[in-house]
Amino acid sequence: MTAYDTLHDTLKSRYSCRAFRPDPVPDATITDIVKAARHVPSWCNAQPWQVTITKGAATASFRSMISDLAAAGTPPAPDLAWPAGYSGAYADRRRSCGFQLYDAVGIAKSDRAGRAAQMMRNYALFDAPHVAIIHSPSELGPYGAMDSGGFVTAFTLAATALGIATIPQAAIAAYAPQVRDHLGIADDRLVLCAISFGYADTDHPANGFRTSRATSADIIDWKE
Repeated sequence: MTAYDTLHDTLKSRYSCRAFRPDPVPDATITDIVKAARHVPSWCNAQPWQVTITKGAATASFRSMISDLAAAGTPPAPDLAWPAGYSGAYADRRRSCGFQLYDAVGIAKSDRAGRAAQMMRNYALFDAPHVAIIHSPSELGPYGAMDSGGFVTAFTLAATALGIATIPQAAIAAYAPQVRDHLGIADDRLVLCAISFGYADTDHPANGFRTSRATSADIIDWKE
């Protein structure tokens, strides 16, 4: 097997886990994930990403805080604006992903209460024992965010290679000011996203589906 084969298999096997076991991941394994992820490229080699990781009581406290905010209907205040909209193929993929999840967990499309309850699972971190908050300097704006996106990808792949399940979560960034305050993150840093992670609950129906991925024919625009 070539290095490309190994990478390709890891990319294909990675998925967004939506149900975790409570077992904590060893500190040494988490350190290995971050040590691998930090080798991604960045604009001018700025390496703007920083990661704040919870475990144990800190995860429980964070889960309670963010869930209470969402349940109370606290207005979102993300550091980066949400997408203006989803249209065409992007809307189709988003809708398909949602319906596949609802089908997997037995929620009817007409069950608004069930869908709302499933959405709230985001703020429960899907019961993950750890959450990683990814943040970058506000002065770098979208370029710091773009670089940090590479770190998020590498983090999830390194975790997959070590048998650790992950789910990147933009939902957590809805409450960026409260996240900074709760975790002691400096005010001059943008809260970009979270990655909930741990060992997958493979028997849970929420982990029983995989979204389709684009093919190369969809994304390459050749020029000669």
